[in-house]
Amino acid sequence: MPPHPSPTATPQPGPHADHSGGVEAGSRGAKKRFLHDAREYVRDTDHRAFLRRALAGYYTTRDGQKARYRDWEQARDAANLAKWNAVNRLDEMLVRFADAFEAGGGKVHWARDAAEAREIILGIVRAAGAKAIIKSKCMTTEEIHLNAALEAEGYGVVESDLGEFIQQLRGEPPFHFVFPCMHVRRGEISKLFEEHLGSAPTESPEELTMIARRYMRRLYVEADVGITGANFLVAETGQISITENEGNARLTAALPRVHVALAGIEKCVERLDDLAVLLPMLATAGTGQPLTCYNTLYGGPRVSGECDGPQEMHIVLLDNGRTAILADPEQRDSLQCIRCGACLNVCPIFKNVGGFTYGTTYQGPIGSVITPHLRGLGDWNHLSQASSLCGACTDACPVRIDIHHHLLHNRRNAVRAAPNRLERMGHRMFAAVAARPRLFATGGTLFRRSLWFLKKLRLPLLRDWIASRDLPQAPARSFRDQWRHRAPPAVARSRPATTGSDR
Repeated sequence: MPPHPSPTATPQPGPHADHSGGVEAGSRGAKKRFLHDAREYVRDTDHRAFLRRALAGYYTTRDGQKARYRDWEQARDAANLAKWNAVNRLDEMLVRFADAFEAGGGKVHWARDAAEAREIILGIVRAAGAKAIIKSKCMTTEEIHLNAALEAEGYGVVESDLGEFIQQLRGEPPFHFVFPCMHVRRGEISKLFEEHLGSAPTESPEELTMIARRYMRRLYVEADVGITGANFLVAETGQISITENEGNARLTAALPRVHVALAGIEKCVERLDDLAVLLPMLATAGTGQPLTCYNTLYGGPRVSGECDGPQEMHIVLLDNGRTAILADPEQRDSLQCIRCGACLNVCPIFKNVGGFTYGTTYQGPIGSVITPHLRGLGDWNHLSQASSLCGACTDACPVRIDIHHHLLHNRRNAVRAAPNRLERMGHRMFAAVAARPRLFATGGTLFRRSLWFLKKLRLPLLRDWIASRDLPQAPARSFRDQWRHRAPPAVARSRPATTGSDR
């Protein structure tokens, strides 16, 4: 059998590189990297076309599944209410969940930040005397850079999700938090497996899947610790809910001696009944399915009489900035996110710049909302600027998070925290001119007449804009002038009243 792959092996150059910065990720130059990588991806029209073709099938299946709901909008209301109820009573829900989970034999750990979560998990791994670790897809582990920490301690970690496994072999982070390798073509995957797994070349999706499956089967048995995430935490029963399409999370949780689940504290819901709406909504919005293939509830380690399951089960509940969002009534509903990825799939910015450009764990509109809170508004406020504010993300969100308004809130908060003197001066000048109609009209006239000259000068404010666009010709007359000389509206002739016999 080939050796376990390293998540840091053969990193790809350029915009494909992981910008997370390692275990203690620094964000210096995050904006500069974002602008550089965005330009690189926008120029790659072949890559953009490939993403659009991949997402075209998603739109078709998603819309077909949404049509099967009696009332999709009412289902969104129900999902919103389930998450709103839990988030606004999170202190109560978490205590109820922890008590019920520990009553079932599990162990709850509380982590205030990423460093504490890594140390807790490393402590569990050391206590288990682990040599090999298998791990299913969990974006929260990406958030805390767990793989790098485990590798630094000498532990071999293998991703069991097919997309994550491919990304691990490529030395890249996930491109999309639902479809980790959606940017990779079949031929590239075949070459990757040839190089790392010694397989024969093929572009058949079924054969590529079986190659990875054969490699994984033995690793599940050999692993001492299995690490998963959790889609939902059910306070009523003390169970974690994991939803997947490959079955790898079930094997990751059931076969190793120790199961460790890592989840953000916002994943709580109050009742088991809440999953009746949330699981189908997650599948429909995320992948266009009526329900994902595997939906499993775990309430603790193996008990007497059970033939499988871990001997120990731990859950690490991560804060890492989430209580700061909870304390802000304006931003609180962003914690309702169920990580379906629907907002990424409809976002025109994501489709043009790709997932790596964001340089952080959570991409797209929702990532641009929460990343400044999780990693610092001062260093990451540029993500909130990377939006057309078209509102497609808000319309797509199955739990009705007001995403594009949160992007505006972040922009406002960034200006208040670190105002740009040049921008402030420009806004004040515009306000002074706009408040004086004659001055505003004169400025418009001057701009129309000098637009051709400004285009030739290629001023910094216009250079990037016209690099990929054609400026329209300036109109000969202003809108104000056209309105003043408009033709008078036609007066409708009054018709005589009709009598009953005329009808």
